Amino acid sequence: MGQLYGTVTPEIVEKLKSIVGEKNIIFEDKAKLQEYGMDTLSLITGIVAEPEVAVKPESTAQVSAIMKLASSHKIPVTARGAGTGLAGSAIPTSRGIVLSLEKMNKILEVDTVDRVAVVEAGVITKDLCRKVEEYGLMYAGYPMSTESSFIGGNVATNAGGAKVIKYGNTRKHILGLEVVLANGEILQLGGRYRKSTWGYDLMETIIGSEGTLAIVTRVIVNLIPGGGKILDLIVPFPDTETVVQAVSKMIVEGNIFPVAVEFMDKLCLTMSAKHHEITLPFTDREDVEAYLIIQLHGNTQEELEAIYEKAGELCLENGALDVFAAESRRDSENIWKVREEYGPGLRLLGKQVYNNPGDVIVPFAKVPEMMRELRKLGEKYNTTIAVVAHIADGNFHTLYVKPDEVPPEQWIDYAKKVYEEMTEIALRLGGVGSGEHGIGLLKKDIFLKSKSPIEIEIMHGIKKAFDPDGILNPGKII
Repeated sequence: MGQLYGTVTPEIVEKLKSIVGEKNIIFEDKAKLQEYGMDTLSLITGIVAEPEVAVKPESTAQVSAIMKLASSHKIPVTARGAGTGLAGSAIPTSRGIVLSLEKMNKILEVDTVDRVAVVEAGVITKDLCRKVEEYGLMYAGYPMSTESSFIGGNVATNAGGAKVIKYGNTRKHILGLEVVLANGEILQLGGRYRKSTWGYDLMETIIGSEGTLAIVTRVIVNLIPGGGKILDLIVPFPDTETVVQAVSKMIVEGNIFPVAVEFMDKLCLTMSAKHHEITLPFTDREDVEAYLIIQLHGNTQEELEAIYEKAGELCLENGALDVFAAESRRDSENIWKVREEYGPGLRLLGKQVYNNPGDVIVPFAKVPEMMRELRKLGEKYNTTIAVVAHIADGNFHTLYVKPDEVPPEQWIDYAKKVYEEMTEIALRLGGVGSGEHGIGLLKKDIFLKSKSPIEIEIMHGIKKAFDPDGILNPGKII
């Protein structure tokens, strides 16, 4: 028997208005409520779940009061960031209350002594990055949705991105959290220190929990010295296996740790460049099958040039066909625009494309095998599988092109079968079903199948300890 929840009555709405103010509540506007019942996964799959009410608190105290009210009536609460998630974590499948953190968007402090910033959960990642640059510092957490994602959402999904190889994912950059529990209690976790052996680390448990254990309201992020010089490269290769060898040689033998190493197959890169009307080198070469986009960093121009020469030589010695170095800021911006916004380009093929929201990750040594398996999978389902990847992390993102023989109305279900089999392959190769997008709705079933009974039992115990009535983002993860 499923969980029984309370409903949002007019009386509850009036109490919510007394907490956040009438301007910060959406109740009768059905069109607006539907906007708060979807995230980016909805745009791909059409999954939408309209909440009964949406509230926009402006402080931790208001979040606490909302949770106390929801807890007393056992009303489900789904925390929402920017809605950029790709796993459906922000879709309120049990209706109830959507708690949007969009109004909690202040950068409260930049501390140059402790090298931290204190921010509310609704701060846009790029805004934080720009702010700390003014102090000669850098926030190195860098999901690909940096222009739109909220810091709180990054924490909730332990977001990754292009720079994980050098700097690590979001978890590496979080020193402290303020969170509100299901019963409205406020916890302060972590602090302005960088190591601790002081009991169970509840902060680490909450990072990546997708709003199922607590609602993040404030974050203390680690900052590192900024500055230095950056150089972006495009390197073409004749095939994908040669790419993997070159990356391995560069990192292991060359002892070069780029800021980012991104893989794009020829179809993704060329169609993305065409869509954005950007001219990139090597796109017209018939002997190219794949590209690396490499970002290098040096503290001085001389150091950067030495790293570039070494990286370029290693690429060429290990099968690269050429090396192009961006000569201007515009060149770099164009290269990254093609990488970050590649999905729309495949629509120029004139066919339906499934922009697969499910990323997978495998050990780096298994990347060549994963590439081969993806080719086999494409042949099996008669679909073109376009691939981009944070390749040095073994983190794959894929798009599928609809075969002519599959009716349009059957395409989403057909594509999901391809995705599920791709995830099973990644698991078999020693990887996991998500490196950065999270589990949410999309991956819940396959996630649970991949875990042992004792792991699931422990996770249920953790959920029960944090949220005994199961009101926080029900239906997600477990």
